[in-house]
Amino acid sequence: MKQFNVPAFYRSSLISKVKDYRRVQDPRKKDNQPSHLNFGKIKYVIARHFGFCYGVENAIEIAFKAIDENPDKRIFLLSEMIHNPEVNNDLTARGLKFLQSTEGKQLIPFDALKADDIVVIPAFGAPLQLLALLEARGIQTQAYNTTCPFVERVWKKSEQIGQSNHTIIIHGKYNHEETRSTFSRSAKDAQAVVVLRDMAEAEKLTAYILQQKSQAEFETDFTNKHTEGFDIQKHLNKIGVINQTTMLATETQEIADYLKSVMQRKFGEHEIKEHFAETRDTLCYATKENQDATLGLLSSEADLAIVVGGYNSSNTQHLVELLEQKFKTYYISSAQEIENQNTIHHYDLHQKKRISSHLFLPEKEALRIIITSGASCPDAMLDQVINKINSFYNIHKDEADVLKELMANNP
Repeated sequence: MKQFNVPAFYRSSLISKVKDYRRVQDPRKKDNQPSHLNFGKIKYVIARHFGFCYGVENAIEIAFKAIDENPDKRIFLLSEMIHNPEVNNDLTARGLKFLQSTEGKQLIPFDALKADDIVVIPAFGAPLQLLALLEARGIQTQAYNTTCPFVERVWKKSEQIGQSNHTIIIHGKYNHEETRSTFSRSAKDAQAVVVLRDMAEAEKLTAYILQQKSQAEFETDFTNKHTEGFDIQKHLNKIGVINQTTMLATETQEIADYLKSVMQRKFGEHEIKEHFAETRDTLCYATKENQDATLGLLSSEADLAIVVGGYNSSNTQHLVELLEQKFKTYYISSAQEIENQNTIHHYDLHQKKRISSHLFLPEKEALRIIITSGASCPDAMLDQVINKINSFYNIHKDEADVLKELMANNP
């Protein structure tokens, strides 16, 4: 796989070496068991896969290239390039400015743009309407387009099944940048599109597939989540499921399998190929690898888990959801959220807000802490978390010795 020119300060002296070792040891990525770093008082259980994925490294390389190649031009980001505050802060510190917020709120009017300005398209892509608007102002949107290739693969599948007159069902968060981008292309390629957040909404859609509820009820249940003119009598007879690549891969497949069974119920097994498009190849490999590795952590024993990533990062949130099944899990944006040995500030997915917890590190002779991160989190940030916690216990064990021990135990 291509190696990207990512700034050295995103790499780390410890975690990156652990990942490199596991990559050599397990090149076919068949082993999802975690790595163990023994610092004596604390043992860290590190997920097999985590951190920067292909799409994120590609985006970072292109964004820094834009900076290097255009020292005298104004450079804008359409919105957050990736959902990591540290990376976005690095870019804005270098003079880049956001045109829109993550939710699509305008921060700088497009009217302020000039033809020689640079606009970086984020890894999530951009809706066709926005690209057309920028290009109408003379902006070359392909010059620094960081759209993830795996997002583009979803778009190609959308085009393929749309051409065969299937209604496209997107498993995603309807207001997420990637889903908005995919929706715009699906709406171009297909007669109709609807967005489902989860299995509950898939089950809700069943009543409309089976014609048990009315058009008016559909428009209430799926407000802002379907194309204009969506007709439940016409548009739910042929369907295909694609996904926002950062959603839980297992949930996407569960939704697809469920809706396929509903279509079989309606049209019969012998007609299913005519009414349901198979789309398993739209699942992002990196998202799936990170989620599989997180599931691999569930067989471990630990006192707590720490997940590092942006609080608006969908893929990071799903890792938290998986770990919460077994462990007390703290979702933090950086090591700065760990105030001291007693207090940690973290994001609560259920309350949807940042909260503080006290006495989060148990008083034990030896602690076991799980650590992983989202796909947009630099390895260096995990080093910072480990170093911060180690400092509370005056641990000064040499990293080289920890790595030697890891390799001796995993030859």
